Amino acid sequence: MPGLTDIRRGKRHAPPRLLIYGTEGIGKSTTASQAPAPIFIQTEDGLDQIDCASFPLARSYQDVVSGLSALFADEHDFQTVVIDSLDWLERLIWDKVCAEYGVKSIEKADGGYAKGYTHALTQWREVLAGLDALRNQRNMAVILLAHAKVEKFEDPEAVAYDRYSPRLHKHAAALVTEWSDAVLFATRKIITQTEDAGFNRKRSIAAGLGKDGGERVLRCVGSPACVAKNRFDLPAELPLSWAALMAAIAGNPSDTPNPEEK
Repeated sequence: MPGLTDIRRGKRHAPPRLLIYGTEGIGKSTTASQAPAPIFIQTEDGLDQIDCASFPLARSYQDVVSGLSALFADEHDFQTVVIDSLDWLERLIWDKVCAEYGVKSIEKADGGYAKGYTHALTQWREVLAGLDALRNQRNMAVILLAHAKVEKFEDPEAVAYDRYSPRLHKHAAALVTEWSDAVLFATRKIITQTEDAGFNRKRSIAAGLGKDGGERVLRCVGSPACVAKNRFDLPAELPLSWAALMAAIAGNPSDTPNPEEK
């Protein structure tokens, strides 16, 4: 039983647990590959053009668990574990739940009425516990990647509005976002300007997009536009760059230039 001698004081410098989500091709996997000595647990096939270490493509939930177990039990030099991506991991979790209940759809598991999504939380907690073990006992940072979706948010203090969020079922999304130290939305920064459309009308157009469609950034603070949070006192926006993110977490956001400006 804990006693007064077990009380800890002050900040504890543990490796971060990050969830980075965004649209396809924005650069999530590339950013994660810039972390210290990363190892990818692939649940989707999309790393061919990235120079990184990875397990074979996971085709079942057990493949993911086996990867986590190997990283915990075996000797290695990896410092960061990356799951790419969570929404494809969710499909493997649903497949496991469906197999357990002998059904073909998560909607029909255990008699239906959305019980399958609740049962899936058991596997989600198992994955998070495995990641915590790697973080706490193997000193590994954790990066979770996910695609984005647009959802309607029923704000009790305002009218409903659309926002970006991780492409997960709401139960899983709530669990993972609460667990993560930071939930970061990767997107492009697009500036709009108003021009005369004639007949006393105005229209908004995108401006300053540049050759690749706009500066890539991380939204670090939640807003009506997206789900985001952090426990590091990060600014509302950072360049989509591992170096910039780590500099900001360390408290030196000005030390790393915007890669788009190089």
